[in-house]
Amino acid sequence: MAAPDTLYLKIDQNIVVHSHQVSLQDIASMECTNEAVLRQLKQKKIYTFQQKEAPNQKKHRIQVFSVLNIIQQIHEDYPDLEVQNLGESDFLIECKAGLTENKPLEILKTVVLCVIIFFGAAFTIMTFNNDVAVADVFTQLYQQVIGSESDGVTELEVFYAIGMPVGIMVFYNHIGKKKVTHDPTPIQVEMRKYEQDVDTTFIENASREGKSIDVD
Repeated sequence: MAAPDTLYLKIDQNIVVHSHQVSLQDIASMECTNEAVLRQLKQKKIYTFQQKEAPNQKKHRIQVFSVLNIIQQIHEDYPDLEVQNLGESDFLIECKAGLTENKPLEILKTVVLCVIIFFGAAFTIMTFNNDVAVADVFTQLYQQVIGSESDGVTELEVFYAIGMPVGIMVFYNHIGKKKVTHDPTPIQVEMRKYEQDVDTTFIENASREGKSIDVD
């Protein structure tokens, strides 16, 4: 008796699609010992997002799935197929079909955000310098090293003013559009952690509220 065919299935935690009709190849990476079965499964429709009547009212939608539901749908066509899940047990599909990006609004948001961050960071640095009395420290250090009192702005203040932005750029591994090294920047790392936390929370909430598509 021949061994049953095996399908290896890998689905990420968050998948973005740009069509209301979602097929299995849109959300999963697959490998199967039977090429004919693999070609058929790639075209299999697993879900359809509802469309709004007015195109300008379309909003992106999110639906949470259990991988067991996907396996159940596969077994409807191939009951003897062995499915090995190598990805997430629960995942969400985000539909962005029909969405148009408002570039002027996005540019405005970016400008406002940059202004807020700039003045917020400047205020934080000035407050920190004032709290730890950096000016007094520079004055005392200059007098100890040079032997005379400083008459205002000295080499210490100049190099401090230069070193701070250079140190920030090196720490955040980003100068303009270029990276200092090929490693991810601290901001990118924190953003990935934030995205994972948001996805996990969304999946858990959907499961608790019974809005996740699972097996019966």
